[in-house]
Amino acid sequence: MAFAVSDELLGTFVPIAVYWIYSGIYVMLEGFEDYRLHPKGDENVKNIVSRGTVVKGVLVQQAFQIIVSLLLFKFVGDDSATKPQQPSATVIAVQFVIAMLVMDTWQYFMHRYMHINKFLYKHLHSKHHSLVVPYAFGALYNHPLEGLILDTIGGVLSFLTSGMTPRTAIFFFSFATIKTVDDHCGLWLPGNLFHALFQNNSAYHDIHHQLYGNKYNFSQPFFVTWDKILGTYMPYTLENRKEGGLEARPIKAD
Repeated sequence: MAFAVSDELLGTFVPIAVYWIYSGIYVMLEGFEDYRLHPKGDENVKNIVSRGTVVKGVLVQQAFQIIVSLLLFKFVGDDSATKPQQPSATVIAVQFVIAMLVMDTWQYFMHRYMHINKFLYKHLHSKHHSLVVPYAFGALYNHPLEGLILDTIGGVLSFLTSGMTPRTAIFFFSFATIKTVDDHCGLWLPGNLFHALFQNNSAYHDIHHQLYGNKYNFSQPFFVTWDKILGTYMPYTLENRKEGGLEARPIKAD
């Protein structure tokens, strides 16, 4: 007898597996110094937490994510044995766009508020900024409460507002996970489609992780729309470092 796994369970656990698999690929590519946005040695000097601590922190956040996801699907799921019919490709595409816009809007304003509010920054968001030199599997290294507010609730709102099915959610949240990891990878690899399709990318977000940029480039994970509308957009140029590799440098306004 075949063993069936529900779309709800897949929607909960597949994005987590994608997170570690995609991060692992970037870990294997970290040795390509010519494409790094920071010298490898900067990680040990500037980051105040070890990679082991980051792994533990991410696993804690993902545990909360699993609990909320399972509770969500329990309350909004269909108890009947009949799976919801998948809509057309056009409808799914529209749902993706709606979910992306909702997630971007929620994360921009929550993220920015965590910088404005000194208490929240000190006790919550500063944990994420302890990684001045970002790397792939540090993308979800947050205080658990921040992870709940920023990522998990943002995901719930995207799911509910867009009206997507649990099966569509598998693909949307896997895509959002890949995009988030990519934005924190600390590399600028040639041929990366995310760099071609999105202004919000690893170099753009690297600016935000630097001291001079922590009041700019709040947008995540898809577009830079809110930064441009509300005056927090900091453009950059990619420059070659003398010792090799690349550096994202802010472009100063005239």
